[in-house]
Amino acid sequence: MAKKKITDLVEELTSEFLLQNGLELYHCEFVKEGKDWFLRVYIDKAGDESENYVSTDDCETVSRFLSQKLDEEDPISQNYYLEVSSPGMDRILYKEKDFARFKGQMVDVSLYKAFEGKKLFSGKLVGLIDGQVTITDEKDNELKFPAEQVANTRLAVVF
Repeated sequence: MAKKKITDLVEELTSEFLLQNGLELYHCEFVKEGKDWFLRVYIDKAGDESENYVSTDDCETVSRFLSQKLDEEDPISQNYYLEVSSPGMDRILYKEKDFARFKGQMVDVSLYKAFEGKKLFSGKLVGLIDGQVTITDEKDNELKFPAEQVANTRLAVVF
């Protein structure tokens, strides 16, 4: 039997625990950087509680729980660093539900290849519509970018 993908296993191991603690799994990645491996787990408050933020205590609680579960399962053969954090103010939007949740917010869209001489666009998020990231710019022009051409869409940090 093929080994289960690590990110899927993390979701499986944490789903009930996170729910019980008013949290949800925002994103998970298992990546190699240089010679080191990192299991990065991003948690958020469950639901649409934009006024509540993930605390360091939340991160520590999840880290301890997940570390214990991973030790029991032992699914990762190589050494790795476990990092648990919030997605941050400038979070990347990954899923359709992220785009729906942050509709109307200011975002920065980075493209793989330049469009009209630019790779970075900023504007108000309209949404992920028919496979296209759609924003309105400062002149109220609607801009659409095919999702496969978008490197990432991040919430803009506006002060």
